[in-house]
Amino acid sequence: MEKEKEPPTLGKRREPEATDTSSKPKKPRSMERTCVHEVAVPVGYVSSKDETLHGTLSNPLHTGPTAKSYPFALDPFQQVSIACLERNESILVSAHTSAGKTAVAEYAIAMSFRDKQRVIYTSPLKALSNQKYRELSQEFQDVGLMTGDVTLSPNATCLDRERGVVWEESIIFLPPAIKMVFLSATMSNATEFAEWICNIHKQPCHVVYTDFRPTPLQHYVFPMGGSGLYLVVDENEQFREDNFLKLQDTFAKQNVGDVKRGGKGGGRGGKGGNASGGSDIYKIVKMIMERKFQPVIIFSFSRRECEQHAMSMSKLDFNTQEEKETVEHVFQNAVLCLNEEDRSLPAIELMLPLLQRGIAVHHSGLLPVIKELVELLFQEGLVKALFATETFAMGLNMPAKTVVFTAVKKWDGDSHRYIGSGEYIQMSGRAGRRGKDERGICIIMIDEQMEMNNLKDMVLGKPAPLVSTFRLSYYSILNLMSRAEGQFTAEHVIRNSFHQFQYEKALPDMGKKVSLLEQEVALLDASGEAEVSEYHKLKLEIAQLEKKMMSKIIRPEIILYFLVPGRLIKVREGGTDWGWGVVVNVVKKPSGGGYIVDTLLHCSPGSNENSSRPKPCPPRPGEKGEMHVVPVQLPLISALGKLRELGNRFPQGLPKLNPLKDMDVRDAEIVELVNQIEELEKKLFAHPMHKHQDVDQIKCFERKAEVNHEIQQLKTKMRDSQLQKFCEELKNRSRVLKKLGHIDADGVVQLKGRAACLIDTGDELLVTELMFNGTFNDLDHHQVAALASCFIPGDKSTEQIQLRTELARPLQQLQDSARRIAEIQHECKLDINVNEYVESTVRPYLMDVIYSWSKGANFADVIQMTDIFEGSIIRSARRLDEFLNQLRAAANAVGEAALEQKFAAASESLRRGIMFSNSLYL
Repeated sequence: MEKEKEPPTLGKRREPEATDTSSKPKKPRSMERTCVHEVAVPVGYVSSKDETLHGTLSNPLHTGPTAKSYPFALDPFQQVSIACLERNESILVSAHTSAGKTAVAEYAIAMSFRDKQRVIYTSPLKALSNQKYRELSQEFQDVGLMTGDVTLSPNATCLDRERGVVWEESIIFLPPAIKMVFLSATMSNATEFAEWICNIHKQPCHVVYTDFRPTPLQHYVFPMGGSGLYLVVDENEQFREDNFLKLQDTFAKQNVGDVKRGGKGGGRGGKGGNASGGSDIYKIVKMIMERKFQPVIIFSFSRRECEQHAMSMSKLDFNTQEEKETVEHVFQNAVLCLNEEDRSLPAIELMLPLLQRGIAVHHSGLLPVIKELVELLFQEGLVKALFATETFAMGLNMPAKTVVFTAVKKWDGDSHRYIGSGEYIQMSGRAGRRGKDERGICIIMIDEQMEMNNLKDMVLGKPAPLVSTFRLSYYSILNLMSRAEGQFTAEHVIRNSFHQFQYEKALPDMGKKVSLLEQEVALLDASGEAEVSEYHKLKLEIAQLEKKMMSKIIRPEIILYFLVPGRLIKVREGGTDWGWGVVVNVVKKPSGGGYIVDTLLHCSPGSNENSSRPKPCPPRPGEKGEMHVVPVQLPLISALGKLRELGNRFPQGLPKLNPLKDMDVRDAEIVELVNQIEELEKKLFAHPMHKHQDVDQIKCFERKAEVNHEIQQLKTKMRDSQLQKFCEELKNRSRVLKKLGHIDADGVVQLKGRAACLIDTGDELLVTELMFNGTFNDLDHHQVAALASCFIPGDKSTEQIQLRTELARPLQQLQDSARRIAEIQHECKLDINVNEYVESTVRPYLMDVIYSWSKGANFADVIQMTDIFEGSIIRSARRLDEFLNQLRAAANAVGEAALEQKFAAASESLRRGIMFSNSLYL
């Protein structure tokens, strides 16, 4: 495959300003309306297009009639994109939010209508699918919609389909005749993605990239507890260091004032939306309104915080009397789609006074009708201040003049970390409305001093690359095995995945690195190597045995008892030694994700928990560093210290806990490992080099050993391709399918496998096990609905679950089946922790709610049974309905008529009231 290179005539080019600017003053670079065009072309490809109509591959033009006209002048990236589309070739358009990517999609749809073809418009979010359906219906009429819970006009010319998580497989399966249009926010490896498309479909794929922002942004920082805004990045993307230093001074003054008053420094009141933070946010919103900077979106990383912040605005009112009446009219019309009893729900009634004042909340836990109502009112300018979570920034086309970040750190399941540049780009991109605002405004609230580089990385950092998270599910494997034509085998999908493409592309760089390391080895001194080698080999053998022993000891049931605050632990991450650290706290990750040990470690200066995380710096003489608490996963613990306090008495290193004497471990394998380590340590301590070490010689040799080890690792990585790893995993998964009876010894799909082929909403192995072991046969359809709810991913309740007998017994059967399946997968060499699998696969948090709803309870009663948000309950119920319909189809496919009826009855018992009210967009 060739990638066309720089001009004079081929490849990458920067399109000029759309209008002649020769007589105008020069704009800063970030303000130029430019775009970059590249094209990936298969080896030996010859274009047959008429150059007078379509230009060339490297310089596409369109001189013929257009499929659609626009009421505005097109930007260069839109013009180039349309020229690529008219060439009937695939294209990736990479541009900032609100740059106008949708105009390109609309053109592709118009071309399909003109050329009597069908077109599928996919989106990753259901809300976005609904919104696009509404927009496209207004223009094209002949539009259908297919999502998990709604199908409208499935035979329409333009279909808007929610794509879920299987986009990589979908692209591989598409016939080469199908042309693709990809719309993406700015990403750093757009060309690599286009090369992959070109590689698997053997057709050109264009990339049109622009970093031009139609509305430039200004980025301000507001120090909590202080006053005033500091412009840190101006509209030309210049970092204002002078203002940043003034900002730092305000924190220094605050800290001095706090010390004098005997309080804490840093103005940390803003995190939980309590008095101090609430008043800061109140101050900012009030100031935004006074300066006419509305509408404003205030982003929080917690749904509860969103609501608390909105409620703290009780003294503010942004709407005129006429606007209030319009809001009430729209509100009353929207709730007409609900039953009368549901219209008086607190979650609905409490919203009207807030909305009338021009204030609203938007997050995934809201009732769908309220969430959509907020979106519609915001689009109409009747909501002036919107408190939202980051999901609002995903795809929905709803820009504001101003965006506020109430925090710069978020909890990601492992730790509180700074927002990444990609996340910041996505959310800040909502600021600035094209054609309305001269510039967009971003206000970042910070509650403690922040390193300058951290702020720069966040605001001006490069967008993240698109990285493949490809994996083959049992659902995919079974469907591939059951295809009669055999054209798409699982191996074919693996070989053509973006994951494999990215791996193979990295191979030449690995080869270069090996060459450089081999040159370094050749330069290192080799005197006295034999003696040093023997000594180093002993150390290496001990380290490997200790690693093996620790892999057995770090099982939670053994290690957690010893991970008390103050315990010293040694941390190693791959080839990186973090040295010894002190245990501060141990936390269990949500959704069965294992444990995290917060550890005080010595880090490189300036680490300060930045977005790229701290860098290790084990304490050594003459090396400066600073202490930070770092989240450490259990597998990274390489040793447990015997002492709880540091001592200077151990020049050979700190004493470690002995698994036999100190931890009372009696596992035969661990006992054997301890004995082997002790024997080798005796040899090590008796070795002549142990007492009389030539430090320079040892350092030289150890570096040589490290480099040789790195060379071996790189060579192994180059030799053992990802393809082999995936194929090994495929072999193991196939063994699981054989053991469970989904396929026979020849790989032919059996009855059980035919059922699993139809289920992708829940765990297909586990649910087919229940279908075939008789669990569902003994339950009525209400119990079936409740038990099936355990398969639906969603919010986790913090309350203790105590189930009635008719649900507790089926749940126990489900957990037992899940344990058996996990054990079989473990036996077949899949990397599965049995307890974590059971905990993450079986989610009984809504069993009571679903059971009561299925039996006819009203919504007001069932929401009192859990602390899970109302909107999350509804979303789970709708996914459950989708799942039950898949189970019904699976039962039908294997001739289980009684089960089919039971699943149908379970589904029917859910489909009523507010749980299944229509979208306002439809």
